[in-house]
Amino acid sequence: MSNPEDDQVSNHSTPDRSRTSDLPDYGAILWDNDGVLVDTERWYFQATREVFAGVGIDLTIELYFEYSLSRSGGAWHLASARGLSDANIAAMRDARNERYLRMLEQESITIAGVRETLAVLRPHFVMGIVTSSRRAHFEAIHRRTGLLEFFDFALTIEDYVRSKPAPDPYLAAITRSGLPAARCLAIEDAPRGLTAARAAALDCWVIPTEFTRRATFSGATKILDRITDVSALLLDASSA
Repeated sequence: MSNPEDDQVSNHSTPDRSRTSDLPDYGAILWDNDGVLVDTERWYFQATREVFAGVGIDLTIELYFEYSLSRSGGAWHLASARGLSDANIAAMRDARNERYLRMLEQESITIAGVRETLAVLRPHFVMGIVTSSRRAHFEAIHRRTGLLEFFDFALTIEDYVRSKPAPDPYLAAITRSGLPAARCLAIEDAPRGLTAARAAALDCWVIPTEFTRRATFSGATKILDRITDVSALLLDASSA
């Protein structure tokens, strides 16, 4: 992975799609992390749910989807409504983050097909990760995965002002890619990521998870079943 201070990344050999009619000439793939590259969303939900349960709040999957995966900010207002102070809520956040970090270090986070997909795409595309994760959590995840070798850069929540669904993360990633938005493709799994990508004028392919299948994903360029579909579409089309 390139140095975070580098403004743009080097060129890659893009497959020739001159004979295809349905795919733009993508030169960069901008990947969401949690739920797309690693199976971490379940552990973030569990850590958050356990902390909420400690103050008598049942954080259901439906509530989690609504407040964490459809928009930013989380469900902390539910704690405020119970009369908890800002200091109490800050302590809850810290407890959740510590619990989640322990889970990242111990639990299974592998998604089938990810490594193989990245390996075949790597020679042909600029590749970046665009995540709303904290850098400490991101680094804990990828100390275990070894996936960063496939990427030119990674942006975490510390690298931009507003997180998804604002376009800021993807606007920063477009700049880092060195390519125009029309040649960048975002891969997401949640509504707020799709909203962020489209607000940055990106095509966005969505791979729903067990947490996000309830969404309609209006505005998605494609909705896929699994990550291996990405390489099948991008590379197999070039040889058609």
